[in-house]
Amino acid sequence: MSEDNYTYHDDNFSLDKTEGYTLLIQVENDSFSYAISSNGHLIAWSENHPLDELSDPQELLDLLSARYHQVIIGLPAQNFTLVPAELATSERLPNIARFLDVKADTTVLAQALDNENVIVYKTNGAVVSAAEEFGMRNTVYTSKGWLTAIAQNNPGNNNLYINIENNKAELTHFALGKLRFYNIFDFNSDDELTYFAVLAANELNLDPKYTTIYLSGDIDEDDSKLSRLAEFFRKAEVNTLQVLELPKEIVPHRVLSIAALSLCASSEVA
Repeated sequence: MSEDNYTYHDDNFSLDKTEGYTLLIQVENDSFSYAISSNGHLIAWSENHPLDELSDPQELLDLLSARYHQVIIGLPAQNFTLVPAELATSERLPNIARFLDVKADTTVLAQALDNENVIVYKTNGAVVSAAEEFGMRNTVYTSKGWLTAIAQNNPGNNNLYINIENNKAELTHFALGKLRFYNIFDFNSDDELTYFAVLAANELNLDPKYTTIYLSGDIDEDDSKLSRLAEFFRKAEVNTLQVLELPKEIVPHRVLSIAALSLCASSEVA
């Protein structure tokens, strides 16, 4: 999420109609964004609100306290591991969670990421407390929608997908339509981002000169990150995948991650 607080509300948006809307909330460690969809259209989007506003809303009281058709909340991970679904039994999950170095102020959650993988992740206790205001049954791992959107749109075997927010990059790769690799890393420069992308490609036995990078999130179409990546890969471009119908002033790659939460049904915490 960028430091700017961008807010968009469609002219037809009305708090009197929220029972027909879906509220999407994407939480960071100390802030959150929200989006609202109606009949497959994005009708509201706002970012970079303080986390306290989620648990004790003041400015957004009317919007967050309204009754919605559905609420989906994406929770972040401080650390995580992926477990094959057939191994993610209730007996095994507590032992798996111990590898995440759980502290007193963190909470461990386990949720289905797709049909074949369960993600076990720890997140800040304050984040969980804020989400509890809306019911933990409405929470999903924050990038489940992003991964689902890619999976549903025939990802190429020679493609890498990167989502960028706050100098944090999520990188994923699919092979034969199935999730093969997913990881998150911090970076502070274009060179560091490129280094991690090349390293991931090498680990996946992908030849960079035949590999295309698709970027979404906090990035511009003329961003230097794209040109730097393009020096090492076949191509680097913004991800034009569109989950919701968008107003012309909002570019698809900027809201892909939060809009893709609309693809997620509410899930129970394991």
